[in-house]
Amino acid sequence: MIDREYVVKSVISHRTYPISSEMIAPCGMDCALCIGHIRKRKPCSGCLGDDKDKPHHCVVCSIRNCEDLKTDENGTFCYSCDSFPCRRLKALDKRYRTKYRMSMVENLMTIKEEGISSFVIKERTRWKCDNCGSILCVHRNECIYCGSIW
Repeated sequence: MIDREYVVKSVISHRTYPISSEMIAPCGMDCALCIGHIRKRKPCSGCLGDDKDKPHHCVVCSIRNCEDLKTDENGTFCYSCDSFPCRRLKALDKRYRTKYRMSMVENLMTIKEEGISSFVIKERTRWKCDNCGSILCVHRNECIYCGSIW
């Protein structure tokens, strides 16, 4: 059983932390939803942020550090690559679809087709707890603030 009081105290008080385009990684991950970003102790600033408190696996991420990444009007995303989706992105996408009910490839296609602003608006709605209105963590199946199962 999860100790909700401990969880709430150990999380940054950004229950409604704004999902923004600066938090969308090249692979399509919304870093604002990551437990590494939401945690209180040494929060990660997201894929595009400073490496100081970033988990090692994010710093050395082969997708983030890919030499083939290209920039367009939406930013720097994998969908601009000639190899999209590459083997590494497919493996990451499969893991997230299976474990966390989120698809990086779908996120990237939405950004490409509708633009980053539209994607961010959709993310704010999709990842909002119906019970308390807080931002949900992609890595948990319940709201870390109120315990509501989603």
